[in-house]
Amino acid sequence: MIYLFWISSLTIFYTYFVYPLTIYLISSFYKKPIHGKYIYPTVSIIMSVHNEEKNIENKLRNLLELDYPQARMEILIGSDGSTDSTNQVLGRHQDSEIQIRVHTEQNRQGKPSMLNKLVSMAKHEVLVFTDARQKLDKIAIKELVKAFADPKIGSVSAELHLEGEDGQAARGVGLYWNYEKMIRKAESRIGSMLGATGALYAVRKELFPHLPKNLILDDIYIPMHAVQKGFRAIFDKKAKIYDRFSRTAKEEFSRKTRTLAGNFQLFFYFKWLFNPLASIIGWQFISHKFLRLLVPFLLVAAFLSSWHLRSQGFYSGVFILQCIFYIFALLGMFFKHKNKLFDIAYMFCVLNAAAVVGMLRFLLNRQNVLWERMEE
Repeated sequence: MIYLFWISSLTIFYTYFVYPLTIYLISSFYKKPIHGKYIYPTVSIIMSVHNEEKNIENKLRNLLELDYPQARMEILIGSDGSTDSTNQVLGRHQDSEIQIRVHTEQNRQGKPSMLNKLVSMAKHEVLVFTDARQKLDKIAIKELVKAFADPKIGSVSAELHLEGEDGQAARGVGLYWNYEKMIRKAESRIGSMLGATGALYAVRKELFPHLPKNLILDDIYIPMHAVQKGFRAIFDKKAKIYDRFSRTAKEEFSRKTRTLAGNFQLFFYFKWLFNPLASIIGWQFISHKFLRLLVPFLLVAAFLSSWHLRSQGFYSGVFILQCIFYIFALLGMFFKHKNKLFDIAYMFCVLNAAAVVGMLRFLLNRQNVLWERMEE
């Protein structure tokens, strides 16, 4: 039991504290440069939508107001089996000054299939992927694509800024997201980050892989394919996109469950990442992605082993501290007023529970590739 306690506890500590601190310190002393002068590459903005009548008008207006040469940009939108007024809204915008092309499917195929179709229609050298709800900063595209002046840059991710209500989920997720962005920025500085921000990212068209129909996370699969080909996937904090926080823990749980099920799926597509000796990206992958998915089981192991060893003073104290932490999490579930300790504990448990559910959905093949948006 002593060995179980220390192995589980130290692995958790390494995953959440040692690795982030190590990657941050490395990136503080070593930053891989980006070469080349600013260019305006030709850009194909690609967006797959389904029943987005509440968001599509504002999104199109946002895209049409971007500060980027219109002659070097096209917008391709795929409506995947929409049954609301999305198609009618899209039809009204096809005569805009910027070239907008719309492809519609009567029967829903899923985002991967739609992206494959839209990319086959794209004419330009850089593909920019975005979603319907989020708002791009006016210069987001200009900032996003400038790094492609360096021929070794294969993918660039924007920085997502979460805004909105100061609710329970928002406070907990906000702290987690700032922590996550710190790690992504550090990984990018020393080489490549693991994936991209799905709301806005870009890739060279020549590096776009044909997406499997059942793929859940295109925003990791596409950039990691570029990395596998020897290119960098980087983070650009000047390319900004804005979204709202999850309104409830239930909504965040649903999103994270899907994301984490997708992470399990990706393990089978990128087996080469499990070799930390092959490249630094393998070490990053194991530390940042793989071990995170083991944490829920390590937490259980640490709790049970410390309970078994509670007759010894040190382990008794550790067991009590764990109990206090989980009590804070329970209080966070019901406590409606702002309390940082309760919020952190609660969202930490929600996210780790999502990892377990995500694994079960993947193993049982219950995670549908079709994204079901929660009511806004």
